Amino acid sequence: MNAVTPLTDHGYSSSKLRTPRDAEYDVFSRVTRMLRQAPRKADNPDTIQAVYKNNELWTLLAIDLADPGNALPDATKAGLISLAGFAIRHGQAVMAGTAATDPLIDINMTIMRGLRGDVGA
Repeated sequence: MNAVTPLTDHGYSSSKLRTPRDAEYDVFSRVTRMLRQAPRKADNPDTIQAVYKNNELWTLLAIDLADPGNALPDATKAGLISLAGFAIRHGQAVMAGTAATDPLIDINMTIMRGLRGDVGA
């Protein structure tokens, strides 16, 4: 009797190792799913939590981008930091009741497509 369950029994059929890009995609996917499943206005706890998590994600991303050790090209870093600023400000507007989450969902979906290499989609 084998005490170790094969990885394929858990849905891990690929032997490919996960990359940092895969991890980033997964985080964006989870947060975006929260935003999509919640009402678009922050008049309920689900939307507030989703927007809070989105702001947290973009804050952490901006911190990483500002790190001198980040190897992305300067133009890419600058563009993403600018996008982070917009996403955080818009998230605050959603929390204040003056905006909806739709732009946040659109931005995250675009980032997810880029992480997957689907830039033409």
